[in-house]
Amino acid sequence: MMMMEMMEMMETIEQKLKNNAETVNAALEKYLLTGDFDYEALYESMRYSSLVGGKRARAFLTLEFFSVFGRGQNPEIALPAACAIEMIHTYSLIHDDLPCMDNDDLRRGQPSNHKKFGEAVALLAGDALLTYAFGIIADAELLSGEKKLAIISELSKAAGHAGMIGGQMMDMRPGDKNMSLDAIVKTHSLKTGSLITASATAGCAAAGATREETGIAAAYAKNIGLAFQIVDDILDKDEEGAAGNFVNILGGDETKAFEYAKTLTDKALASLEEQKKRDKSINTENLGIFAKYLLERRN
Repeated sequence: MMMMEMMEMMETIEQKLKNNAETVNAALEKYLLTGDFDYEALYESMRYSSLVGGKRARAFLTLEFFSVFGRGQNPEIALPAACAIEMIHTYSLIHDDLPCMDNDDLRRGQPSNHKKFGEAVALLAGDALLTYAFGIIADAELLSGEKKLAIISELSKAAGHAGMIGGQMMDMRPGDKNMSLDAIVKTHSLKTGSLITASATAGCAAAGATREETGIAAAYAKNIGLAFQIVDDILDKDEEGAAGNFVNILGGDETKAFEYAKTLTDKALASLEEQKKRDKSINTENLGIFAKYLLERRN
């Protein structure tokens, strides 16, 4: 692919992500209006981390897969699910930063939640966001009961002990400097990848996609989720020597790590091609560009 063409593709997806983020942020602002001034600090803490910014990649996947399989349906149908997923993601970041976990003082260049509001408030804000996320889906007026149940089921698995929390538990194992490649793949497939996959399948559920379509979406998301983590490890120089880092597991060879991420990205793209063969009427161009964007990003 020519450099100019690649640059144009990156600009296209960055604008798409920006537009998507603006839509999601506006919806989150409404969901996170103050409800009780007797505990205003809790709302401030929830808003602080939820609205700090970011690419909203998970919400993008939900809305984009809804667009692909929704075939002209109102995108407002999937917006509550996209917001709920971002709330679950935000809760996980608040808790990850706590002193009992990763003990990080900064998040996206700003003081982490517990540094600004204190550990107790940060803990409660994370709990509140996780709980609220499921309520948002349950109360979504444009989603049928069947679709609500499917989305809640997907997200509860992805966020719980058999998904994100299980992966976090694996990542906490002390002193495991000889972690195998299979072990780190499982760790990050659960810790990071499970919610990314659920973001895609939630969009499919909201759209009423078939089981086969949802399976293809899950395969795509699983591969880009792992590729995303590998690229993160390549870019994150602060993690040198860490056991749970793909570059270190692969002998410190960044080129080898990138090739592994590229292989995963190619598998994701192949999933989209498989779906195009099944249904030539669908448009997966944005998803294809997004997969390449995650691979080639520099931050």
